[in-house]
Amino acid sequence: MAKNLEIYKCESCGNIIEILHSGPGDLVCCGSPMQLQVENTVDASREKHLPVLEKANGSVTVKVGSVPHPMEEQHYIEWIEVIADGTVYRQALKPGDAPEATFPITAGSITVREYCSLHGQLSTIG
Repeated sequence: MAKNLEIYKCESCGNIIEILHSGPGDLVCCGSPMQLQVENTVDASREKHLPVLEKANGSVTVKVGSVPHPMEEQHYIEWIEVIADGTVYRQALKPGDAPEATFPITAGSITVREYCSLHGQLSTIG
């Protein structure tokens, strides 16, 4: 059974979903089970994939990688997501953008995750 806020991907067409309300059914796309994307399990360069969190003046800035992640046509960060005290904030990115996003939030509990188009990597901190 899928759990709230889990991310699943169809290996055939590339659809990605995030669970908003869990239920007992199986997640299927293109006739096959969707694959749970488990954070921090893909063997790729951590210095370019692990999110870096900066808090200042009532906002949170997330930069992907201590060394900036490439933002090329075939290899880029598709989105950055912040879960702050249970509320989800997400910024979609595209090739050519900076691999970062700023969210006007303050929170006690913050989890950050991002998704790489090439490595299929879901990296999380928090």
